[in-house]
Amino acid sequence: MAAAFNRIAREGFEGLRTRDVAADVGLNVATLHYYFPTKEGLIRGVVGYAMNRFRSTLAPAATPGGQLAAHFAGVRRLHREEPELFAVMGEVAQRAARDPAIAAIFAEMTEAWHTVLRALIKRTQADGAIDQTLNPDATASLVIATLRGLFMVPVATTSQAEVARSLIELERLIGLGGRARARPGAPRRR
Repeated sequence: MAAAFNRIAREGFEGLRTRDVAADVGLNVATLHYYFPTKEGLIRGVVGYAMNRFRSTLAPAATPGGQLAAHFAGVRRLHREEPELFAVMGEVAQRAARDPAIAAIFAEMTEAWHTVLRALIKRTQADGAIDQTLNPDATASLVIATLRGLFMVPVATTSQAEVARSLIELERLIGLGGRARARPGAPRRR
């Protein structure tokens, strides 16, 4: 996975050739095809590999609000320390627009991410750490859309400060840290 991931990060999908990936890890191309019979299978593995890096930002915390805050901080850290992650996800997102098999992989990944975020947002609301009037489903979609936007912009043209400002503003909009909490007893929208 790492070899295919690195190929996409450096050269885009145009540089992803199974023969080269096999050579990068010292395998016979037939052995690689045994484990990944199709290029789409290899790409699915790369997306899983990349999403594991994002999942690492969802480490358990003392509170749901702490976990959500750590997720945002972790994404900022990943952008700073692992820009190739954003390059790969940008490549996948762009290819998904033209390739139905990649679109299916991307949609599956997005749905899983959305489910996790929506549940975390609900727990964070229940804990009183964010605005309780927010729609958890729509808020999860907003977080994903913001991060997808960061994927789509070439990493070399997106400064660390720009990423930080975007995510800090998103945190502020949802009231993370208690800056915009709803009144106690205010109705919650779903």
